[in-house]
Amino acid sequence: MIFDKVTGGYFCIPVDESQDESKKEQMALILRYVKNDGLLGKRFFDIVGVKNTSTLTLKKEISNIFSRFNLIIQNMRCQGYDDASNMRSEWKRLQALFLKDCLYAYYVHCFAHRLQLAFIVTVKDEPNIWQFFSHLSCIVNLVASSSKRLSELKSFHMSEVENMLASGECQSGKGANQIGTLHRVGATRWSLHYDSVKNLFDMYEASYVFVESLKKSTNQQIREQAYGVYKVIKSFEFIFVLNLTDNILGIMNALCQALQQKTQDILNAMKLVSTTKALLQKLRQHD
Repeated sequence: MIFDKVTGGYFCIPVDESQDESKKEQMALILRYVKNDGLLGKRFFDIVGVKNTSTLTLKKEISNIFSRFNLIIQNMRCQGYDDASNMRSEWKRLQALFLKDCLYAYYVHCFAHRLQLAFIVTVKDEPNIWQFFSHLSCIVNLVASSSKRLSELKSFHMSEVENMLASGECQSGKGANQIGTLHRVGATRWSLHYDSVKNLFDMYEASYVFVESLKKSTNQQIREQAYGVYKVIKSFEFIFVLNLTDNILGIMNALCQALQQKTQDILNAMKLVSTTKALLQKLRQHD
């Protein structure tokens, strides 16, 4: 059904690999193509288990998918992989093999993933930001390590929202004032950094009040952790970087989400990047 929508049979293949819970390697193949109406289409196409992630194994499995669905390799116009560090050399060799079969199967690195890599490299070069995320992980681990503590945090947040509504500090409305929770910082998806930062930003007062309450815990280990976390979360440096990263990651997250739209095109993507750079420059100069 998807193949019937491909104009002239030309297509691109974004490919990713991951381990499932049983540690078995899985390879997912996405098909990106121009539909008969001229619009871009992007669909999950197939997933296969692979014995290993060697270049020849990956090429064999992808070629088998092509053969099974009558996709002609010579019609491939782009190939893209996630460029994860543990797979970088394999993907590099794989793209070279496909280029031998089809000279037009150019390799394009996922723009959203490039943005992620740029963010991670930048953070690692800035000690204050890197330290902030280390502290953030400690805060989330302390609060989110048990369902009981998460439930208690939500109760603190609910009381805070009720007080703000009563005093008129915030307005009620559909979808507003949702009772959330804290999220761990993701290791592979930088957008999860934004989720973690935004949730703590939105629940900051409830979080530090809850951490303060943990200083009275009967469990000595929890009490000691709470003292350290409370000292950090109330510090000027942490609050400053929390506000800064919430602003910066909010701008970058909008770009990341836009780059992953199914109907995105290169010209609009370039405009979005320029707009994001302008917003970040404005933040640097004026805010």
